[in-house]
Amino acid sequence: MSYLMSIFLGLVQGLAEFLPISSSGHLSILQNIFGLNYDEAGNMFFNVLLHLGTLVAVFVAYWHDIITMIKETLDFILGKGSAGKDYAGRLTPSVRTAIFIVIATLPLVLVLPFYDAIERLNGNTGFIAFALIVTGTLLFISDKLLSGNKTAKTFTVLDAVIIGLAQAVATIPGLSRSGTTITVATARGLKRDFAVRFSFLLSIPAVMGAFLLECIDALKEGVDWSMMPKYLVGMIVAGVSGYFAIIFVKKLAVSAKFGKFAYYCWTVGGIALIASFFI
Repeated sequence: MSYLMSIFLGLVQGLAEFLPISSSGHLSILQNIFGLNYDEAGNMFFNVLLHLGTLVAVFVAYWHDIITMIKETLDFILGKGSAGKDYAGRLTPSVRTAIFIVIATLPLVLVLPFYDAIERLNGNTGFIAFALIVTGTLLFISDKLLSGNKTAKTFTVLDAVIIGLAQAVATIPGLSRSGTTITVATARGLKRDFAVRFSFLLSIPAVMGAFLLECIDALKEGVDWSMMPKYLVGMIVAGVSGYFAIIFVKKLAVSAKFGKFAYYCWTVGGIALIASFFI
């Protein structure tokens, strides 16, 4: 793998991870059609570092929210007076969000027994193409939904569970995690800006879990340490491009313009579907 390929794959990972177009789907299609076997022959660790880069992007983009959630939640757990509660004795928005992120992450446990089967789907270009078409349809529907009025103060445990189930389903390659969760969150009545924020904050434990699982597999597979400089370049590109993708999606979702990505997903999905008959 060259530096140019490392930069290219890092850019694809960073943009596609947060733009509602499925990073796993794009990387798998590129690998299957063009033979970019970056996850074989010791290069699986590169995929781990790409995920790490996008994880850092979320931390940078939502640094203040994350610090506030951690601080207020820890103070609440440790019982420091009225910490974690507002003037009316209710949980603060930050504590509620932290608790609901945990609740919404739990459905991912249901995916673990099917982890290997889901991984094998990465080699099925036809399936991924169909999933991309489904993603496009979800994004098209998202634009048609009216923005609700639920915020961190008012959304419910049921909302968190349903969004979490949507995230679990979106582990299927070709389905966009951000697109699926934001669409479902909006359908549940969350305000668009809060739906986007909750979706990206929810990605933190999900990406961390994927990072740990892939890290274990990569270390078992073996790491080509001579490739580390190229790996790190790809990771940095993934992080930087991912950060700007988050900022872009935050602005785009509020103005209900996800539909533009629907046409992109339909186009890529259609092309990949045709290509799947020839590879």
